[in-house]
Amino acid sequence: MHSHPVDEWEHSHDFGVDTREGERRTRLVVLLTAIMMVVEIIAGYLFGSMALLADGWHMGTHVAALAISLFAYQYARRHADNPVYSFGTGKVNALGGFASAVALAVVAMLMGAESLHRLLFPESIQFDQAILVASIGLVVNLVSAWLLQGGHGHHHEDDSAQHHHHHHDHNLRAAYLHVLADALTSLLAIVALVAGKYFNWLWMDACMGLVGAVLITRWGYGLLRETSGVLLDSAPEEDRLSRMRDAIESDADNRVVDLHVWRLGPGSYGAIVSLVTHRPRDPEHYKALLGQFAELRHVTVEVNPCRAEHCAR
Repeated sequence: MHSHPVDEWEHSHDFGVDTREGERRTRLVVLLTAIMMVVEIIAGYLFGSMALLADGWHMGTHVAALAISLFAYQYARRHADNPVYSFGTGKVNALGGFASAVALAVVAMLMGAESLHRLLFPESIQFDQAILVASIGLVVNLVSAWLLQGGHGHHHEDDSAQHHHHHHDHNLRAAYLHVLADALTSLLAIVALVAGKYFNWLWMDACMGLVGAVLITRWGYGLLRETSGVLLDSAPEEDRLSRMRDAIESDADNRVVDLHVWRLGPGSYGAIVSLVTHRPRDPEHYKALLGQFAELRHVTVEVNPCRAEHCAR
């Protein structure tokens, strides 16, 4: 048995990023959205407005989806260095985004069905009260979107890495899209209510609902495509892979014969490299050649010496 310490070669399997800030923002947005949901549902019953009721229950589905995002953050943080997860819990972030994307698709279908029903059977609305509540809902959603985007209008120099991670945070993006969907439905509701009040265009309510359903479907599809690629270990773009190969093959006579790169978490990747060379070096040498790729957090290198009979071929 090997009796020497091996601490030098061991490393943490926490390949995610610090998501506590995203978790804090999402928790606050869940609270704001839940309060606004209750206000809209109560106002819808009091004022006899089906538009507000629909928007309130629609917001309720987003509260559930945001709660999924919050759970994903908390679970990933608590189990970040759990050895049960071979490559950490970074993909919990993508899993939360995937679940939220499915929820967005369901919301879009419900909105489309409700809008078609109202187009056939228009409902009477108390416009003044409904417009006021919908306007408050719009303000709450815009504030929530501002919080999820960062909560400030500037970035310090040391915030650039954090901003980069937010770009790859599918969970935070999913929460942001849910809030944008809520803001969109509130805005469309206001437009429809104003048109109904001043021009008696009751059909506008249903048409705006259909427009919102189409846009939300597009957002959900984009998020679904991105997160499913992460969950299925899809390779990054070919340009990135080519630059990794070039970084190794530009040294000596190295030849990369197998390269696997996949997403571990927000902005972090794992890589398995198999290469053949006449003059084998220590694996750390080849890892150093990939040092320019800061996103590589777990790299395994297999070095194969080029045997004479193979090289002759």
